[in-house]
Amino acid sequence: MKQNGLRRPTGVGPAGVGGRLRARLLGERGAATAEYAVATLGAVGFAGLLVVILRSDEVRGMLTDIVRQALSLPG
Repeated sequence: MKQNGLRRPTGVGPAGVGGRLRARLLGERGAATAEYAVATLGAVGFAGLLVVILRSDEVRGMLTDIVRQALSLPG
């Protein structure tokens, strides 16, 4: 392919490096958003599990004992 009497190096031009890069980037469009959505769903599920666990009387009692021990004065 000649332009102004000069030859372009192979792989350069609309279908070359720029075209391949553009195709790769457009193929990945929305991937980051999907990853954030999956991570958010995982975090929400983990938070829900913690709420269920922390509502139990046994766990609440253990946490209360830990806080009492931490706040009591040694002596």
